Amino acid sequence: MKHITQAIATRTSHRFSYAWVVVGIIFLVLLTSAGIRATPSVMILPLEHEFGWNRSTISLAISFNIALYGLIGPFAAAAMQRFGIRPVVLGALVLLSVGTALSTLMTMPWHMVMTWGLLVGAGTGVAANTLGATIVSRWFEMRRGLAMGLLTASAATGQMVFLPLMASMVEHYGWRSVAFLVAGVAAVAVPLVALFLPERPADVGLRRYGQAADAPADAEIKARNPLTIAFDALRQAMKVRDFWLLFFSFFVCGMSTNGYIGTQFIAMCNDYGISEVGGAGILAAMGLLDLVGTTLSGWMSDRFNPRVLLFWYYGLRGIALIFLPYAFGLEYYGLTIFAVFYGLDWIATVPPTVKLANDVFGRLAAPIVFGWIVAGHQLGAATATLVAGVLRSTLGNYTLSSVLMGCACLLGAVMVLRIKGEPHNKPVAAVA
Repeated sequence: MKHITQAIATRTSHRFSYAWVVVGIIFLVLLTSAGIRATPSVMILPLEHEFGWNRSTISLAISFNIALYGLIGPFAAAAMQRFGIRPVVLGALVLLSVGTALSTLMTMPWHMVMTWGLLVGAGTGVAANTLGATIVSRWFEMRRGLAMGLLTASAATGQMVFLPLMASMVEHYGWRSVAFLVAGVAAVAVPLVALFLPERPADVGLRRYGQAADAPADAEIKARNPLTIAFDALRQAMKVRDFWLLFFSFFVCGMSTNGYIGTQFIAMCNDYGISEVGGAGILAAMGLLDLVGTTLSGWMSDRFNPRVLLFWYYGLRGIALIFLPYAFGLEYYGLTIFAVFYGLDWIATVPPTVKLANDVFGRLAAPIVFGWIVAGHQLGAATATLVAGVLRSTLGNYTLSSVLMGCACLLGAVMVLRIKGEPHNKPVAAVA
């Protein structure tokens, strides 16, 4: 397989860098993972109707998935450093395919926790933004922001591609058809990764994109236990103030995106008489806008102060979420205004956050440290999923949840301005 990859890289190198082919492959992997992560949002109502599970019970299983998705990140980055990107990603795709397929047999809440929570959560934890940060660090010297913006936008594209189709399939064929669909898509991605994803540029006779021809070769990473690598990175990062500001601002990001809107929005629309297909269509439209917004955010992260960008992203998102309960009362225009502002801003926070992590911790350490920052993101998402589900079951609506998420974003906007973004004086990743 290595010879096939090298032959393709050699044939294309005079036209464009193979680094962009790698971005394309990882984009497809992350798109698949994003589609699978979005699947529970169209399953909430069917599971309620078929099994009689209440929303807080289903939200608990989904929150377990989201938390594991985040906690796997730093260990996945360390495993990629130790064992290589290709075998780790292949293992994740197999977990995703098996976990989603097995979920069609579930009849008890704990079955959902084991399949969508444990297996799918672990798989998506590998095929996540941490993978994108690792690829960008390993393959790019220049245009890192743009590359990270494109990879981050895969989440939006995944929603745009999968959600309307999945909602329609649930309506006509039941939720099990959707589980089989995403299981098949994950399985199809396996040979693409096996054939076309080299470990590093040197494996195909290349340098990082934009790297000077006379630059010294990359240092070899010591072959250490991934657990040791991940926890050593965390132990050293915890001594840096900027780490905590990035961690808690990303906690807020997780609360306000896939923890709340990504999981609860379709069910929220149903409360206002909008069908699952209609709610999924609105989410898909926001995904299209986010594809533009996040790619543009990556481009701007190469050119402007990432702290200022984050301030505006969190501030505008907070205002949009506080406005959301009133948007449903303004007929067509209310949700349109919300979708435009929220959609452009959805995950635009990722490229400037990765840029700051690289600035503070360096190219080698940044993917692992960013994995811990993503863990904060997903802990926030899990918290929001559970809280919103409980508040909906208790109060009968999502109004208080929307206001709380919006206020948290405004707090995050203030928090990011305190990030210094200066290089940490001690290396976090051990090199030979």
